[in-house]
Amino acid sequence: MKKIISYPFSILYVIALVILLVIFQPIQWVCLKLFGYQAHKKSVDILNFFLAKSAYLIFSSYSIEGREKIPTNAPIIFVANHQSLFDIVGIISMLNQWHPKFIAKIELGKGIPSVSFNLKYGGSVLINRKDPKQALPVIKGMSQYIEKYNRSAVIFPEGTRSRTGQPKHFSENGLKILCKYAPSAYVVPITINNSWKMLRYGNFPMGLGTNIKLKIHEPLAVKDYPFEQLFQTTKDKIISDIKN
Repeated sequence: MKKIISYPFSILYVIALVILLVIFQPIQWVCLKLFGYQAHKKSVDILNFFLAKSAYLIFSSYSIEGREKIPTNAPIIFVANHQSLFDIVGIISMLNQWHPKFIAKIELGKGIPSVSFNLKYGGSVLINRKDPKQALPVIKGMSQYIEKYNRSAVIFPEGTRSRTGQPKHFSENGLKILCKYAPSAYVVPITINNSWKMLRYGNFPMGLGTNIKLKIHEPLAVKDYPFEQLFQTTKDKIISDIKN
């Protein structure tokens, strides 16, 4: 019954998403080309604000706990579990103060209005997960970027989204490179809950009444830990708070 009820609301929601993404594609272009990075970032922040608010059309919302724990004026490496593309909306809309940049798969770099443009030109990086020779230098560049500008990188060590909420294998390679070349950074673990429920029926219709929750854990200074301990502690913090 819930699935049947969700169809009309899902149609409205999808229409709203498409309109926002299409409208903000040229807005992003104008902001970046004419006014530079800060204007482009502002346009992305506004877009994601409206994307997050659009969730009300399907009786859903985003919330965050522990944002006050995140250091300011330092490079940040956000490490999170990955349940759906809605994770990205939550991170950008609620952590925009830290200029989050994503390590995303190369396939997302084309074909999606606004999203692909931002990933290509907004400071994020696109990697070919099947080609370490391409991926590792790109991640190294991301590390040096956040180290220089005190911005943040977002990495999902699972790589592939969990469609049930249960965490998948965490890969250490990307995080290891980030830590190596951003030695003054703080690793900030994030547990994301309920995002997968937006897609509980597949890509359509949407799940109704979902509260996507982000929980920020205590930051870990990269310089204070051997990488193996840092990785395990980060992983344990994230997984310990995953709820289904």
